[in-house]
Amino acid sequence: MREELRVAAYAVCVRDGHLLLARWVARDGTRRWTLPGGGMEHGEHPHDTVVREVEEETGHTVEPVTLLGIDSMRRTHSRRFGPDTDFQGLRILYECRITGGTLRNETGGSTDLAAWHPLADIPDLKRVGLIDAGLRLWRERPESGRTDLTVED
Repeated sequence: MREELRVAAYAVCVRDGHLLLARWVARDGTRRWTLPGGGMEHGEHPHDTVVREVEEETGHTVEPVTLLGIDSMRRTHSRRFGPDTDFQGLRILYECRITGGTLRNETGGSTDLAAWHPLADIPDLKRVGLIDAGLRLWRERPESGRTDLTVED
């Protein structure tokens, strides 16, 4: 089985009781809300990754103010051709403060919408588990920086 590791950085931006989200479009066309962020480029610092990704996906510029923690997920991908892949996603989560920019949708990327959602409405959204992990880290602030959630994305 082939092994694959993806390291990414994501932002938890809460302002006036609302959470900034981007709607992710999967390869099969499924759409689910997620935290803005994404994969690190080789040689890039995670702090710089989250700043770049939030701007790309939402139009906002951010300042990471707190490293909330790390979430790790793992799943097996079946491949049409070749061996299955044992995939692990290592997700670094920052609390970020909006410093500028204007909310807009990403064009030509992995997301198609950006929006602020009331925190009370999050449980009703079609979303990825990363949102729950990020909000748990934001609310609980565990010393270990570990979510210990079992979530599927």
